[in-house]
Amino acid sequence: MDAIVLAGGIPQPEDPLYAYSKGDSKAMIDVAGKPMIQWVLDALGDSKHVTNVIVTGLSPKTDITCKKTMHFVSNQGRMLSNIVAGVNRSIELDKKSKYVLIVSADIPALKPEMVDWLVETSMQTKDDLYYGVCSREVMEKRFPDSKRTYTKLKDVELCGADINLTHVRMATEHLDMWERLIGNRKSPLNQASIIGLGALLQVLTRSITLDDLVKKVCARIGINGRAVIWQHAEACMDVDKPHQLELLRSDLAKQQKKATPKKSPKKKPPLKSTARSSSGVKKVAAFAAARTIAKKKAKPAAKPTAKSKKK
Repeated sequence: MDAIVLAGGIPQPEDPLYAYSKGDSKAMIDVAGKPMIQWVLDALGDSKHVTNVIVTGLSPKTDITCKKTMHFVSNQGRMLSNIVAGVNRSIELDKKSKYVLIVSADIPALKPEMVDWLVETSMQTKDDLYYGVCSREVMEKRFPDSKRTYTKLKDVELCGADINLTHVRMATEHLDMWERLIGNRKSPLNQASIIGLGALLQVLTRSITLDDLVKKVCARIGINGRAVIWQHAEACMDVDKPHQLELLRSDLAKQQKKATPKKSPKKKPPLKSTARSSSGVKKVAAFAAARTIAKKKAKPAAKPTAKSKKK
């Protein structure tokens, strides 16, 4: 399955992230020593279900890498247009392509096992769209200071994931509806109003469950869709504001520190002892005594003197 990475956003001067990007792509903002998108590419590169990675919005000259083959698509100006261009490129690479991953470049905490979990969970059925959501409880347990926006339903408070899975035909059908939904992706209430006044009222009054909302949305658009409930907050922790950027910088720096094996201190060679053992001392003393005795035996007897003869 191919993964389409959306990296076309460039913060403007009024954007709070402009001071960090300085006119460059948001995807290239540094996070714990490497571009934000590189963390995402590392996760996709180590996923066992990803075949090709299609990056939209960046140039091939960009200094990013991936273990999987990368293909680049120029920025089409709008998110939906970038998705469509990415899907078309996937079909060009493999005409039998049916499903693709749509991945935002601003979820640097994503891990390869999370990508694999999404694919394996989604492919248990054959729906048109799999849209990920994360409960407030899961998000705030992992990232208590994330300050995410939540949609409050009858049975759960949730936020959306930034990695989803879709059938390729979704890139050619209902484009007007998708354009409006994507344009209001940061406002769940606006999205609900696009889908219908009834759905909007039910969301506002918290009188609709997640399952019922999914059914209404799918019926309105004319698709078979499914909500994928994440137990991994990392897939929903995107970078939209400076405090979220700093939060993830700190979090990933700590992970790197833990993952780096500590160098064991070099062992100093033992000092050569000048003291001899007691057994060694005894041997030396015995040897010296033996030499002394041997010398005495070898010494010729002294000649008698005149004085000794008189006696």
